Amino acid sequence: MLEPKIIPKRILPRYGFHSHTERINGRWAMIGFIALVLLEIKLGHGVLVR
Repeated sequence: MLEPKIIPKRILPRYGFHSHTERINGRWAMIGFIALVLLEIKLGHGVLVR
């Protein structure tokens, strides 16, 4: 079987529902959630409570 000499490189799209965009979105959501929990621990109460 012949092997190709040049293998084309796939360019990932920058928008839409793709695995890499969903992964990045999930990571930012986890960072935001942890930041919110740390803020509540530092304040000693919930963010929405006065």
